[in-house]
Formats: sequence, C-alpha cells, structure tokens
Amino acid sequence: MAKRGGREKKRCAWAQGEQVQYHDREWGVPQRDDRALFELLILEGAQAGLSWATILRKREAYRRAFAGFDPAKVARFTARDAAQLLRDPGIVRNRAKIRATIDNARAVLEVQREHGSLARYLWEFVGGQPVQNRWRSHRQIPALTPASQIMSRALLARGFRFVGPTICYAFMQATGMVNDHTTDCFRWAPLARTRR
Repeated sequence: MAKRGGREKKRCAWAQGEQVQYHDREWGVPQRDDRALFELLILEGAQAGLSWATILRKREAYRRAFAGFDPAKVARFTARDAAQLLRDPGIVRNRAKIRATIDNARAVLEVQREHGSLARYLWEFVGGQPVQNRWRSHRQIPALTPASQIMSRALLARGFRFVGPTICYAFMQATGMVNDHTTDCFRWAPLARTRR
C-alpha cells in the first residue's frame, strides 16, 4: 500500500515491488492500439514458465529486439534475425518463443487485412466492451474463462502460437478486456466506469 492524500492506497495483492507502476498505470486499462496489443500478446507468451516481474524487467530490451513491436517489421524477420535474437541477453532466449513472435506478427497482418485491425478482432471476444468483474479477493480470480478458451482456439486456428487459454486470459486482464482488479483496489472503480 502507498499513501494517497493521507490515506493508504490499496492495490491488488500481486502488485508488489517493481510491478506497482505497471499495476497502477497500465494493467486493466482498455487497450485498442494494435501495436500495444501485439506487444502484450507477445510478452504474455514470453512469460510462460517465468514471472511477470522478469518480463517487465526485459520489456525495453524486447521493444528494441522486436522493432518496437511493429508487426509489419517483425513479420519480415528472417531465420538469421531469429538466430541473432537467440544471442540477445536482454530477452528470453527461447527458440520457440522467438519463432512464435515472428509467426504471430505474420498472423497479426492477416487479421488486420481481414478485420481492419487487430483490436477490432480481439475485442469481439468480449463483445466490444470491458467485462466488469467484482472480485473481492485475488483467490476468486480464475486462471482462464470460456471467453479465453474461445479466443485461444481462434488464435491457434489462425497460426498464432503461445496463446493457450491461460495466456489469453492474462492478456485479456492486461489489456482491460476484463477488469480483474479486486473491488478493494483503488484502480477498480475508475476502470469499472470505462466504456470504450
């Protein structure tokens, strides 16, 4: 907790240490920018088997390594680029995750051609508006939902990788498709009013 106007500011239980700033400014804020959505989809997949704090520490290195998460640029990466990325200590040096990032960029371009934008496509999985949950405890928050399972199946069918239902749900939380701040968190109420 932190002081705010003389009062303690209550946060979600997971928001500790270096994750506080991310929690307070980004997590759960509805995101409709294709590049930002692509970034978070890749970072959530990169987290598989690791902590989110580790990925946040590597975020700037990921942005440098993957052309600012511009899907059109990443889609043009070659096998040589992938081999070079395997030597980059700033990112998770996992061959499958690096290859998936390039493949996912190509899949994003296909979605954009078909649907106009990645945002338009992804937000349809929640009916275009944030799902406003009312969890009182982090223990109530599910690891996946029927919507994240449907999203996962749809993305996998389009050639996306590292998009299992748990990763998809973490992505939905991060991008504000669902408001999973607990109701006692100072971020829950402002985001509960979000309708965009």
